Amino acid sequence: MNFDVSVLVRGVEGIADPEGRTIERALGVLGFPGASAVRVGKIINFSLAADDLASARSEVVEMCDRLLANPVIERYDITINTAPAS
Repeated sequence: MNFDVSVLVRGVEGIADPEGRTIERALGVLGFPGASAVRVGKIINFSLAADDLASARSEVVEMCDRLLANPVIERYDITINTAPAS
């Protein structure tokens, strides 16, 4: 089976986010003073061939733990959907 995978990686609360702070300051300068607590993350989308949903999830968790996220300073959320038939 083929699966469409989306992994959202974000910094752990309490860890400094200098990119988020820079964006927040810039938004204020550009006339958007209401924006606050800006945090930056990344989304990783890919297709994965696996036997079933449980196998796919297990494999994606291992990918996240080994490469896609730094578990010390980041957390991740995984979304997996069955890919539409071509």
